[in-house]
Amino acid sequence: MSYPNQNPYGPPPGQQPGYGYPQQQPPQPSPYGPPYPGAGMPGMGMPGAPVLNGMPGGVKAARVMLFVLAGMNLLGLIGAVAGLSAVSKASKHATYATDDDLAAFSVGKGLLITLIVLIVVFTVLAITAASQFGKGGTGVRTTTIIFGVANTLASFVVFPLGLVHTVLGILIIVFVSKDEGQAWFNRPRY
Repeated sequence: MSYPNQNPYGPPPGQQPGYGYPQQQPPQPSPYGPPYPGAGMPGMGMPGAPVLNGMPGGVKAARVMLFVLAGMNLLGLIGAVAGLSAVSKASKHATYATDDDLAAFSVGKGLLITLIVLIVVFTVLAITAASQFGKGGTGVRTTTIIFGVANTLASFVVFPLGLVHTVLGILIIVFVSKDEGQAWFNRPRY
């Protein structure tokens, strides 16, 4: 009489290995890491989640565009400071200036100072957002989208000169808003 397999350590001799047993799939590594620190089976990702092997190309391009905008803003800052210096010198050397001329100089100085403050704010915001792309987070993504919208709207004020700012602002919004951008900024960080 034949009894069932009494060997708890594997198939009986002469039988092909794995016969009658379900096939095991090796765990697939996840770009997100374990679901929580100390979790069993590290490397198991969520089904259907996009595979990220580094920062996506669109997100890298948006970061480069932020740095380019910051560099262009610095050039604009140099021009605005030079303009403020020229207006200040002209107002000091205006010997036969009327009250209307002095008021015009004051308005010009005020506009240039406002422009300088806005340029500094936009430059600092662009550099800060771009430098945080590696760490990610929804706050960085939201800040970048808001920066792109504000940059695009501000570039309409000086449209012929601000055409590059308009294009780059729109591209930043598009690249960060795409699914790969969302996946990058929403990935788990440890």
